[in-house]
Amino acid sequence: MKLTISKEDYLKAIAEAEAEEGTVIAATIARWLSVTPPAVALALRRLRRDKLVEVDRKGRIALTPAGREVSDKLRFRHHLVERMLHEMLGMEWYKVHDEAERLEHSISDDLERKLIEKLGTNHACPHGNQINKSVAERHKLGFRLLWEANPGSSVKVESMYERDRQLLEYFDGLGIRPGVELTVLKRNYDGTVSIRLGKNSLNLGEPAARRVWVSHVSG
Repeated sequence: MKLTISKEDYLKAIAEAEAEEGTVIAATIARWLSVTPPAVALALRRLRRDKLVEVDRKGRIALTPAGREVSDKLRFRHHLVERMLHEMLGMEWYKVHDEAERLEHSISDDLERKLIEKLGTNHACPHGNQINKSVAERHKLGFRLLWEANPGSSVKVESMYERDRQLLEYFDGLGIRPGVELTVLKRNYDGTVSIRLGKNSLNLGEPAARRVWVSHVSG
């Protein structure tokens, strides 16, 4: 079996979509990778042939143990590259995902070991995300989407969706990034949520507010 970059990208996308959304079907992958349904169908046939994924009668996609091993390795290297770019090279946090997408396939075992020695393995990426942290696990930690936070509550930004560069730049321009504390003022009739960040008040649309995970700040 030959593992191509395309196959690795599909396996990683399945694992990431599973962590973010739970059930994964072909349409999920098409949306996640911005590819056509026929392209996804062809990729799934190849992945099934190589025993890297399984698809049940309802079209639900699951990684096999072999597929999970590949996706876990790639996701870990992506995580290390993001941290290397940000912590060691000083690249802006909202830029590192796209760079890591290109570099993750080229990381050797030797370089991986060196990065682990330098960075360790127990830290979040610049977007606040931990590897393989599912929605259910985030809820167990008390995290909620910003859109779901109670009006009047003070919250800290824990992590955010990292696959949308324009959205990350938008957040950065507003001062919204991991570690920042803000106050949720109210949810509005027009589908926005009003927040206070420092001395500034602003409104975020629901799609953006559903891309940010927050935790409650006591007191």
